[in-house]
Amino acid sequence: MSTPTPVEGVLVLYHFIPPYAETVLEHALAFERHSRFPVWSLNTAERFPAALEDLDFRVVVLHYSLFGSADYRLDASYRDWLGRHEGLTVAFFQDEYQHTAQRFAFIDNHRVDWVYTLLGPEPAAAVYGTRTRGPRLFTTIPGFVGDDLLGHAAAFARPDAERTIDIGYRARTLPFATGRGGREKSEIGREFASRAADRGLRLDIGVDEADRLYGDAWYRFLGSCRAVLGVEAGVSVFDLDDRATPAVAAYLGAHPAAAFEEVEREVLAPFEEAIPYRTISPRHFEAAAFGTCQILFEGEYSGLMEAGTHFIALRKDFANLDEVVATFRDEAARARIVAAARRDLVDSGRHTYRSFVAGFDEELERAGIAVPAGGRARAIDRALARGARLRRAERRLRTAYWRARVGARRARRSA
Repeated sequence: MSTPTPVEGVLVLYHFIPPYAETVLEHALAFERHSRFPVWSLNTAERFPAALEDLDFRVVVLHYSLFGSADYRLDASYRDWLGRHEGLTVAFFQDEYQHTAQRFAFIDNHRVDWVYTLLGPEPAAAVYGTRTRGPRLFTTIPGFVGDDLLGHAAAFARPDAERTIDIGYRARTLPFATGRGGREKSEIGREFASRAADRGLRLDIGVDEADRLYGDAWYRFLGSCRAVLGVEAGVSVFDLDDRATPAVAAYLGAHPAAAFEEVEREVLAPFEEAIPYRTISPRHFEAAAFGTCQILFEGEYSGLMEAGTHFIALRKDFANLDEVVATFRDEAARARIVAAARRDLVDSGRHTYRSFVAGFDEELERAGIAVPAGGRARAIDRALARGARLRRAERRLRTAYWRARVGARRARRSA
């Protein structure tokens, strides 16, 4: 095999198939949009470009969308190519709380140099520093404010007086093994809908997979809500040694009718909050951009949101529900909270993709990687574009397939 041609730039590998949330794609493409380095982006859902065999980029970024719960979306061609990569390898991880042995092995086997994690600095060091060969660790958050989000807000956010939903919410019900933190994502919706049902509020709350909304449907929904419910992203059971998940499965096998509280008491208690794994969510930035008030379970939210200033805090036992509803109904109070969230999360510019990528660029330069004087190599554009027609055809087929699935699911719901 011939020696690969070195490329002074960054290659971002990501995986995207509609109807995944657009926040995934915006995060993946942020490097190409905002970096001072030349950046090329490849979607591993498409065919491996043959021209890549003869190229070796100075930096390779492995986006979090490549790393499913257990299914890593890198086929043999990409894995083989990574095995020959000689430059800096950077991996972004989310949903790191399960199948940890597989993740640690991937880091070591593919010589990952830097890891961007949702864990805080101390837990990250305890997790990755003791289970891998020791990549450099960076704490990040799941998403930021981008131009796409601001465009969607301008298009779909309606004036408060024209919004037809008082309080809305969409989530999925997570498995018991994610612990109390995972259950909170659906519990807030179910309990709020039940406890507030007779309060004269127009509610639109769904916590099942079939209720999920994507693309314009999600933005239209968000722009029609005066307020949305929410919780911190993350879970409360970080399964460091891959023991909690099989233990829960074994218990449910023996006690199939067990409620979550029983499983939590009998199995999960030693794992709950042993490793902190909570963070702010892209949904909080979305709501702030859309001028939608947030009613959130009490939490830290990465230190970026303050109860009473940026959101209405709901106790997890719902003991202050009367106060929460009264604050929501106070239009002046609600407007102040909406304005503060927009000011500090969006308009401040501190949490944009542009500032995030600028920080990433600075880390590369501190590591001795300079922005190439010649700029973007157009020959690389042409090389990676070979076969693009076939890849676009494959993408159209996948898009049609997923749209058909979503349409069928909605048809079943309305039948």
